[in-house]
Amino acid sequence: MMLYDYSRLQSEIRSDAPAITMGSKTLTYGDLEKQSNQLAHVLLEKGLKPGDRVCLFAEKNPDTIVAMLGVMKAGGVYVPLDINSPAERISRMVLSSFPAFILTDKKAEAAFQELRNTDSYIPGIPVIWWSDSENSFKVNTAFSKSDVIHAENIPYAVVRNPETAAHILFTSGSTGLPKGVVIKHSNVTAFVAWAVDYFDMKPGERNSGHSPLHFDLSTYDIYGTFAAGGHLFPVPVDMSVHPVKLVEFIRDNRLTQWFSVPSALNYLARFKAVPESGFPDLKRLIWCGEVFPLSGLQYWVKSLNDVQFTNLYGPTEATIASSFFTLSDFPEKNIPIGKACSNEGLLILDDDMKPVRNGEKGNLYISGAGLSPGYWVSPNPNVDHQLPPSPFVFFENESGEQERIYKTGDLASIGEDGLVYFHGRADYQIKSRGYRIELGEIEAALSKSDILREFAVVPVEKGGFEGTSIGCAFVLAEDVSGNGRPEPRIKKTLQELVPPYMIPHFWKAYDKLPRNANGKIDRRKLSDHFEQ
Repeated sequence: MMLYDYSRLQSEIRSDAPAITMGSKTLTYGDLEKQSNQLAHVLLEKGLKPGDRVCLFAEKNPDTIVAMLGVMKAGGVYVPLDINSPAERISRMVLSSFPAFILTDKKAEAAFQELRNTDSYIPGIPVIWWSDSENSFKVNTAFSKSDVIHAENIPYAVVRNPETAAHILFTSGSTGLPKGVVIKHSNVTAFVAWAVDYFDMKPGERNSGHSPLHFDLSTYDIYGTFAAGGHLFPVPVDMSVHPVKLVEFIRDNRLTQWFSVPSALNYLARFKAVPESGFPDLKRLIWCGEVFPLSGLQYWVKSLNDVQFTNLYGPTEATIASSFFTLSDFPEKNIPIGKACSNEGLLILDDDMKPVRNGEKGNLYISGAGLSPGYWVSPNPNVDHQLPPSPFVFFENESGEQERIYKTGDLASIGEDGLVYFHGRADYQIKSRGYRIELGEIEAALSKSDILREFAVVPVEKGGFEGTSIGCAFVLAEDVSGNGRPEPRIKKTLQELVPPYMIPHFWKAYDKLPRNANGKIDRRKLSDHFEQ
């Protein structure tokens, strides 16, 4: 099974059924099949080879999802990029991807111009103008959306091997450079098969598409919906900060499933935005990506009747999620991450790679069908990878066989109920608003500031609706002069190098940073200072 087979099979069964609606635009399954076939035809005509990357620098909309399908049908690998991230950061991803094409649209036009003007951007990449409106720049344009309309509608499938890459998702890197996680078709289809069965997803169900396309949760939104013959409603990016509009979106579109990071749900809980009548059509509320603060979860459970509440857990390297827990009653304490999905495994090992006893904390590892083959190694000779030691290791299982597993960096334990409980991070990584953030990447960006002598970025647990926040402790350079607070100058440096969700929320100036007995910066003490 290839990812594009889901929509293709639905087009054979229910060609006229709606597949995606966003605003006034609806594409049926027949539309998806035809338009993605036409794009595949033109890509092949223009020389796309199996395994070639196509960067998608475009907004989340139905046309971009068509592009994802078309790229895969032509044998390519799509690389979704965040049009709202700093141009320099995205340019490093493009440089690493070494793409055959970069696809962009009208909404991304200004950001794309900035991207092309960065020093590290690869000149001469053929551009696909994926918009109905006129392209204001003509440089290296390979073809446009209008050129695809009259192309042949043939059911392309250049590559039929599920073990090949479907897409590459870039995540925060501890070295300061984003790292690409390679995701195979089989990685996604394994999770989708479990989810469609577990959630009893039916044709015609109306599902949210809240996550951005460069975030791995979106792959379940899209391919899970298509596998079930459902109807996907992508949530406009700017709607997430408007609780009234978000509530209207859920209600007016009669959504039956909502899936997002807890932050979005916490935001609505903060404003007590759920109407008294609730959401009558909603069957399932699913979250993943970070801990759901108990107060926010309790608000939702109190506000909605006859809704299934499910917590999913899993890093990008293990594809969407590896474990699940569905509430059976009102939550009175933090809930577990549960038990493994089918074809997945959860292992809790000590530092010697031995299983810990029930109730003891250990390092959480994941095994099974969702594991990525690894990080992207660019064929571009100009790329400095600086990848950290691989978290993919081998473990001798009970059968005496060597099993490939992934070290999540999380601490966990097995409770008396046999379920797995999360106990925070063991390394220098946090989850904030659903994004996985390597604090080292923020510190690498801070090193570009000429007004800092030393600094440290630490997690800050304030509790309540905020969840994990980011704090920056700093010491100014001796020769810093001028009036005014230094934070705006530091933030300006960061804004040019990291996306908005990586900008620290809390700032504290020191004469010198506290040190521990080993002479290292005492990050625990700094976190405590911010949390007071």
